[in-house]
Amino acid sequence: MNKIESIPLVETALLSNLVTDYLNKDSEVKNLYVNFPNVKGFENQIEKRKHFNPQLRELLVAVLENQNKKLNLSEKTKLHIHQLKSENTFTVTTGHQLNLFTGPLYVIYKILTTINLTEKLQKDFPKNKFVPVFWMATEDHDFEEINHFWVSNQKIQWNKKSGGAVGKITTDDLQAVFEQFKGIIKNEPNAGYLLNLFENSYLKHKNLADANRFLINELFGAYGLVIIDGNDHQLKNQFKKYIVDELIENSCFKEVEKCNSEIAEKYKIQVNPREINLFYFINGERQRIVYERNKYYILHTSKIFTQAEMLDEVSHFPEKFSPNVLMRPLYQEIILPNLCYIGGAGELAYWLQLKSYFEQQKVDFPILLLRNSALILTTKQQEKLHQLNISLEELLIPLPQLINKKIKEISTVTIDFSKEYENLKAMFSAMEKIAELTDKSFIGAVRAQHQKQINGLSKLEKRLLKAEKRKHHIYINQLTKVHLEIFPNNNLQERVKNTSDFLILNKNFIEDLSNQFDPLSMSFDILRID
Repeated sequence: MNKIESIPLVETALLSNLVTDYLNKDSEVKNLYVNFPNVKGFENQIEKRKHFNPQLRELLVAVLENQNKKLNLSEKTKLHIHQLKSENTFTVTTGHQLNLFTGPLYVIYKILTTINLTEKLQKDFPKNKFVPVFWMATEDHDFEEINHFWVSNQKIQWNKKSGGAVGKITTDDLQAVFEQFKGIIKNEPNAGYLLNLFENSYLKHKNLADANRFLINELFGAYGLVIIDGNDHQLKNQFKKYIVDELIENSCFKEVEKCNSEIAEKYKIQVNPREINLFYFINGERQRIVYERNKYYILHTSKIFTQAEMLDEVSHFPEKFSPNVLMRPLYQEIILPNLCYIGGAGELAYWLQLKSYFEQQKVDFPILLLRNSALILTTKQQEKLHQLNISLEELLIPLPQLINKKIKEISTVTIDFSKEYENLKAMFSAMEKIAELTDKSFIGAVRAQHQKQINGLSKLEKRLLKAEKRKHHIYINQLTKVHLEIFPNNNLQERVKNTSDFLILNKNFIEDLSNQFDPLSMSFDILRID
């Protein structure tokens, strides 16, 4: 695997304005974060997190040892867990839902960025220790988002109904998924390896949390990755006062709403808070908590609590309460001696809404780092792009616009009417000045005629482009075909393809990929495999 291009993500159209401005350290977003992901930022963050509660460290290690006791942990992972007792050890964290068989490629990218960053920090700050952590989002309940994965452009789907925490979903009916997977890859070079990995992960574990823990450990245990499940009584016990605060004071709602009102004019709001940003586990379901008429109601159930009853429930059963997407970051930073959270652009966008909430709760706000992002090309695909005269930068242009651009380039006639539009603008501007000097009532007529001429010119340009497309239909078909190969379902490769598409051909794919990623590059890497 070789890196053939590295494009700064801020130069692509892949990010929101908010995240772009964050990466550019724009003054508009300075108040939304504390430290930036660079050497100075990490130095400052280490200093802040030195005061992490030693008793919490002891508890964290005990919980991690218990959660992972059934796994065959690498010596490096065991060492990392043990090191968390020390005040000079810090975590770098990423997290994700329990996607089936890792889900899309970008989940792997998040984990590798996390691992690589800890290794870089170890070199930059040798007096400290750094542990990569994967947070399993076992409490999420959007099963439709995670019940499938794509292999060889075929969708493999787990047909099951679920509305509760996905981590507790039983895996007793995944044999059909296994058979479908087997039918697709059985003749590939490393089919045996992948089928054993799937079978040992999903057919030999009783629920999705255990299955995914096993799978992630198998793929990343050698790097010392530590896997944590926040859906734990002892960990939730440390979160009780924040649960109570949310139920009574609605602090998350108030602080995030305040932030949203400040940034809404310029940026799209990623997540809007609810008055209570907590769920409640009941009868295998994860349901929202709402407060009305001096009572707490569990939506879609008959369960109702008075305030005293609800607070008693928090005191005795904190594990029944589940933070939503806006409160989970606070929970994570309370139980981990964390320096940095690594996520995709959407995740960073809602984390940037949370700084004032963290400050109000007196919890250190972590550094936010955009994960590595990549496009993997085969040698044949690169050759096709060369034959079609498509540059690597042009690959990121949406297909309709790319076709128009290339047809204009290869056409023997000029399709770009920019000069004509400028001439029209100059001519009608002069006519407006004449109207102003004679009869200003004619200005409206002049402008209307100007717009009419622009519309007519635009129609001519489109007709000419359409004619040229018919003329070059073979080129368009070739371009469309290779583009769909590279961007399956007209989507970024990393959002569709599964890791198995590459592990099928190369068991060392994850290691090779890790060697290509610079965790602080914040770039879109284009990689080639043979």
